[in-house]
Order: sequence, then C-alpha cells, then structure tokens
Amino acid sequence: MKKIIPLTIFLLFLVASLSACGGSAQAAGEPSATLPAATDSSEIIAEGRLEPVRFINLALSTNGLLTEVLSVQGDQVEAGQVIVMLENAQAKTLESAQADSAQELTAAYATVRDAQYQLDNFDAPSDFSEMTPVQAVQTTLEKLNKARDNFEPYKNLSDKRLVPDKREIDTGVYRDVAKRYKRELDDAWADYRKAIQWLNLESNLETAQARLAQTQKEYENLRDPAFSEGTAGTRAALANAEVRASIAGTITMLELKAGEFVPAGQPVVTIADLSSWVVKTTDLTEIDVVNVREGQPVEVTLDALPDETFKGNVLSIGQSYSENQGDIVYEVTILLNDKSPAMRWGMTAEVKFINDD
Repeated sequence: MKKIIPLTIFLLFLVASLSACGGSAQAAGEPSATLPAATDSSEIIAEGRLEPVRFINLALSTNGLLTEVLSVQGDQVEAGQVIVMLENAQAKTLESAQADSAQELTAAYATVRDAQYQLDNFDAPSDFSEMTPVQAVQTTLEKLNKARDNFEPYKNLSDKRLVPDKREIDTGVYRDVAKRYKRELDDAWADYRKAIQWLNLESNLETAQARLAQTQKEYENLRDPAFSEGTAGTRAALANAEVRASIAGTITMLELKAGEFVPAGQPVVTIADLSSWVVKTTDLTEIDVVNVREGQPVEVTLDALPDETFKGNVLSIGQSYSENQGDIVYEVTILLNDKSPAMRWGMTAEVKFINDD
C-alpha cells in the first residue's frame, strides 16, 4: 500500500525546492528581481482643496424686491459693474448716495467750524492756564469736595440749636466762619461749572472732528473710481438699492430672479478671481506643520487630473487649528504657479512638500 503524502507537507517541500533552485541560479550569476525603491519617510504629504486666489460674497444691506438681475452665473464682470437692482422706498442708488454724502460732508465741516469757534472764544479762568480741560475738571472737583466738607458743619446755621454757647465761641465769629466757607463753596462750584463747560466744548469739537473724518471717508469710498474691495462695504451700506461687483472676476454663484424678495445679509452673488489658484490643506497635522515653512516648494496633483503635476509654493501657514478625526490640523495655503482650464473650485488635491535643503 502506498503512503499518501499530506498536501500541506508537499507544498512546503515544493517551496523549499524552488528557493534552493533560486539560490543556485543567483550563485551562477543569473540576474535577480529588482525591488522597488524605498520611499523617503521624511516626505510630507497632505490633502487639500482648490480655491480661487480670491473671491468675495456680496449681500444686500437692506430687504427688498429684486427688480433687475443684470448678469448670470459664469459672466465676467468688472469692478463697479451693477449686478442686481433692488426696489425699496428707503434704498439709494450709488448716485443718490453720493449726493447725500456730499451734503453730509458740507454739514460736517460746518459743525467743526462752529465747535472750534465756540472753544476759541471760551474765556477760561487764569487758574486753568497750565491745565487741560480734563485736568481743570479734576482739580476743581477736588477743591469743590474740600469746600463742601468745610461747610458741612455750618450748612444749618439757621437752626439756633446748632449755634454754640457763648462760653465756647462768640456767635458772631461762628457766623463769619460759616459765611467764609459758604463763599468758598460757591466759588468752588463756579470754577467746577466753568471747567465742565470747557471740557464740553472740547468734547464737542472732538466729536465733530471724528464725524467729519467718518463722513470724509464715506464720501471718498462712494467715489472710488477703482471700486476696490476696501470701499465695497461703504457702497453696500449706503448705496443699498444695488449690488455692484467689488472686484473683477467671474460670477460663480448667482441664483436670483427678478421679482424675488431677498432679505438683508443673505449672500446673493459670489465673484471669484480665477486668474490664479491656491490649495488649502485640510489634514496637515501638528507633527508635520512644524517642518513646513513659507516659500517652501510643493507639487500638487488633483484627483480629477491625475496625469498633471502643478508646482507651487507655501504662501502662508495658519496660526489657529481645527480638529480632523481626532487630530490637530493646521491650514496651509499654497499658491500654484501653474494652472489648467480644467481646474474647478473645490477639487481635491494631494500636496507634496519638497525638502529643498
């Protein structure tokens, strides 16, 4: 009867035989299989999202009914271009806001002029010559409190029970002292009121000057020929019958129709500058971020474009953190040097940080 060799033992024997043959072949000079190169364990790789280099969300600053929607999603717009018109009894167009601002500026100049005139013509006591209005108020208040304390024992002089016995002090002398303290108290009150008046005049001038500065800024912002982002807030608040583009770019979000009622504060238009792109990381951990520096070169691959590699550099490193699946992560912004017509906002990206030391 033949012995049957168990399958497991047979397989082990076969593997051992093949290994021995392979060893002999290698010893005979036959080429061995090439192993894949080891990856650099210090290489930092993170995931991110593609964004336009800059974008802005525009909202209405007052409630109203949309009367005109002058653009559609995908349109190219210039800074200052009207996109949406609003119907509201209290709303203003840019032109009407500019006219009102000019009138307010004229009134603000007049207020400063009048406040300065009143302050210049204030007859300050000679005791205030070395003081500011605030110092004058503080000094006269101290003197007033002292005068009140001195007069306190004498304020009810008409009550005969409070007049001391002649054996202690002569009543006439007592009354003279009371009159002197009363006179000092009246003078202290007069000086204090004068100091308060001086301080009020200076305060009125400072308030008028602050209002003038604000009105001047609003006036200039409304007339900004470049329609820059820095002046967009003033236009939105004052010229609230319309929404104008504050930057040149592409409308990437606009879902409005004429006749709709839109509440204030709700973003209605997004404009993006698609001339350049950035990638913002979403999972760069605290362990890795310390080895990243501004200006460091990177290579970016988009999941949607796996055959293309885009070069860039670290633009900024976030100072605040967020949590991602229990990890502390930091946002790093990469400015891409390359771009593709196929790029779209929000695409997933792999970011490889290059160690160029």
